[in-house]
Amino acid sequence: EKAQQKVEARNYDIRKNLLKFDNVMNDQRRAIFEQRIELMRADDISDTVDDMRRQVIDDMVALHVPEKAYAEQWNLAGLKEDAKKTLDLDLPVEEWAEEEGIADEEIRERIQSASDRLMAAKTAQVGPSLMRQVEKAVLLQTLDHHWREHLMMLDHLRQAVGLRGYAQRDPLNEYKSEAFELFESLLSRLREDVTRQLSVAQFVTEEQAPRIENEPLPEMHAHHADPTTGEEEISDGDTATVQRTVRNDPGVAADPNDPGTWGKTPRNAPCPCGSGKKYKHCHGAL
Repeated sequence: EKAQQKVEARNYDIRKNLLKFDNVMNDQRRAIFEQRIELMRADDISDTVDDMRRQVIDDMVALHVPEKAYAEQWNLAGLKEDAKKTLDLDLPVEEWAEEEGIADEEIRERIQSASDRLMAAKTAQVGPSLMRQVEKAVLLQTLDHHWREHLMMLDHLRQAVGLRGYAQRDPLNEYKSEAFELFESLLSRLREDVTRQLSVAQFVTEEQAPRIENEPLPEMHAHHADPTTGEEEISDGDTATVQRTVRNDPGVAADPNDPGTWGKTPRNAPCPCGSGKKYKHCHGAL
């Protein structure tokens, strides 16, 4: 009886511990799903998208042009590359850095202004209504994609932290800490991907789409196989047309009286002699 009680107590502790792990994931799931429902119900999410883009620019400048760093320590090549890749902007950041007294805040404002002008031009090109639909579709699809990846990463993390108990560290606390870091990384990747997709997108209006002229289709002939012989038959085709298609040398005219000019004639084609019979029942008879 005492052994049974110990087993039940141990199983209870295991279930209780698993529930604590599940609660971490459920809290993140609740936050994402609530945000997704709000996005789906909203008709205009341009403010959300703009806030994401501003945060991306802030992070970009903070990474390459730290606030307290000297101008010689700025990573201008990295800033220029990221601005092109993420914002589709080719900016003269090297020239900006040579200006006397310029600081990270002014560089941030210039990048923000250039990005605002780019997105305003895209909106004017396709119209505000269509742009709102594009923003919503891109954000929801990207959110779903990154959330699925995040769930897989949480599963891997859950398996990995179990081994940390051997190092005298609490697996649950380790899981909570790293799961939070993964969630922050999820939000960062979401902002960057949404900003990049909308910035680099190229829209084509109906006026810009190439027009396809109505060109006449070439003359067609229907073919079907003879079930008894497996050979193709040509239906309702002009005799002269068929003769032109079956000759080996299209430059030589077929003489109805000279079989030597007929070339290789299919057995089910009209006989070039003009009798009206199939070649296999006329000059092609075995």
